[in-house]
Amino acid sequence: MKNEPFSEEIARAELYGLLARLWLAPPDEPLLQQFRVAVTVAPQAGGLLEAPWQALVEQMRATTVATASAEFIALFQGVGKPEVFPYGSFFLAGFVNEKPLALLRTDLAQLGLTRDAALLETEDHVAYLFEVMRYLIAGEDAAVSNLEQQRRFFRTHVQPWIEALCQAVQAQPAARLWSAVAAMTWAFVQVETQAFDLLET
Repeated sequence: MKNEPFSEEIARAELYGLLARLWLAPPDEPLLQQFRVAVTVAPQAGGLLEAPWQALVEQMRATTVATASAEFIALFQGVGKPEVFPYGSFFLAGFVNEKPLALLRTDLAQLGLTRDAALLETEDHVAYLFEVMRYLIAGEDAAVSNLEQQRRFFRTHVQPWIEALCQAVQAQPAARLWSAVAAMTWAFVQVETQAFDLLET
């Protein structure tokens, strides 16, 4: 991550943004159309992201708006208790709206970030956290959008629970598209973890 070309930072931000979009809601037709013409080459040939990216593209091309919506509802919006809770508090504390959410809100306030009142999801939803990472990479305020802030936020609020979320999704029989989303997410988090590890050596 150190001394990376600007284009690579933009690619990181865009990938966080794409994953945030896919974790928040099922893809609409414009997004599916983008994937039908998407380049299938991963950011680095032979790298950790290549196979999961190609699998994600394949699943996005094979699905429809209706099929993706049904899968999303089955996984994340089931009647009563959803099959998977995509919230940090659930995986870190065992329940939603617990202490990890309060700690997150404190850190977000220090970054000058607040939740959009129109959003239904709490700030510890994986999509919200990925949007924060995107902002910390691509934002224009250098005091906030810098590698150190990225590292701190990632280590505290992303890295500790994302693997468990991805495993929970992939364990669901109904997960087809989101199994690919989870695989891509976990591969990307591993790449980010390795990069932040290098910053500390």
